Amino acid sequence: MKIMELYVKNLREFKKGERGYSTIGIIIQSCLGSIAAMYILIQGAGILQMVQLFLVTMCCMGFNASVLSQRPAKVTFNLFILSIVVSTVVLILNLM
Repeated sequence: MKIMELYVKNLREFKKGERGYSTIGIIIQSCLGSIAAMYILIQGAGILQMVQLFLVTMCCMGFNASVLSQRPAKVTFNLFILSIVVSTVVLILNLM
């Protein structure tokens, strides 16, 4: 139950300063996504790496598009979380 409370609290905060948080979010997830992409490509250019690269790229682009098209705050926040989680998981997998 604590995770949902944390999610709701952060979503409320995101809604208050959506423009500023979206800008910071684009910088953060773009940097993390590009680091994940770099480590994916260091592993080679096989089909598994291309699938991982596709996932990271689509998640990052989805969040960026959400911000640019001014989607509702909840959609943008959820895409930000998805982008961070996918990039982090892929990065960890490629660091092992």
